[in-house]
Amino acid sequence: MTNKVTKAIFPVAGLGTRFLPATKSIPKEIMTLVDRPLIQYAIDEARAAGIEEFIFVTSRGKGSLEDYFDRAPTLEEDLKAKNKDKLLDVLNGTNMESGAIAYIRQHQALGLGHAIWCARRLIGDEPFAVILTDDLIASETPCLQQMVEAYEQTGGSMVAAMEVPADKVSAYGVLDVESEDGRILKVKGMVEKPAAGTEPSNLAVIGRYILTPDVLRNLENFKKGAGGEIQLTDAIADEIAQGRDVYGFCFEGERFDCGSKAGYLQATVSFGLEREELRDELMAHLEQIVAMKRAAE
Repeated sequence: MTNKVTKAIFPVAGLGTRFLPATKSIPKEIMTLVDRPLIQYAIDEARAAGIEEFIFVTSRGKGSLEDYFDRAPTLEEDLKAKNKDKLLDVLNGTNMESGAIAYIRQHQALGLGHAIWCARRLIGDEPFAVILTDDLIASETPCLQQMVEAYEQTGGSMVAAMEVPADKVSAYGVLDVESEDGRILKVKGMVEKPAAGTEPSNLAVIGRYILTPDVLRNLENFKKGAGGEIQLTDAIADEIAQGRDVYGFCFEGERFDCGSKAGYLQATVSFGLEREELRDELMAHLEQIVAMKRAAE
């Protein structure tokens, strides 16, 4: 019987330089997608998967991210006084219970693996999830919930996986697959950012993980990998070398890379079109743009 996954780490220490100048004053994680910040989508996904403790690995300048999850008494009272109950419900959905959320500082940008290691004392000897907010996954059943249900069958460590084009593979951690059972893949090896032509497959690791505490112990070696950073992929690959099970999970849903400007815009359009109150006006505008482009050709 596997232990229940109730803790999740959110590595949010990055500077978001690809979104300058916006990220000069606000963390990338609270940039809005339609009307909700990226971090809210990640929190909602974690809640749906049964996560009860939320651990943020932050860095200097992330104070507004912490404030986002705090209560806003003045705003709440204003909404109550104006009988704006629907907006009050939306606001309450952003609040976190006292003690449910913790913040850990990563003082040096040494890589994703190091960021996860920074939270080790709050994880203890329990399995835990990791959610990268840059990877936004639209699906009927939230991605992490899909993984938790699969993990209950497999145990071990599990990473989300999807096929990517051959010319993009070298930007990801890549799986070497031993066998497949539906959406669950038994993994025999992992390579972080392989050189073109050396990749074992085109199955890339996407920003959702369920990991055993053994991975944290592997990270204690501070072994530097691709880019001179401490890579989480390498610590998971060490699990395989040490004889422990690692699985990939081919999730159902559409992934948007919100760490890039193009991916962020694509997600904004896609999520906007899903909103009934925005769909018609937004679609009309997009159709007008396409028509104008075709007319100009």
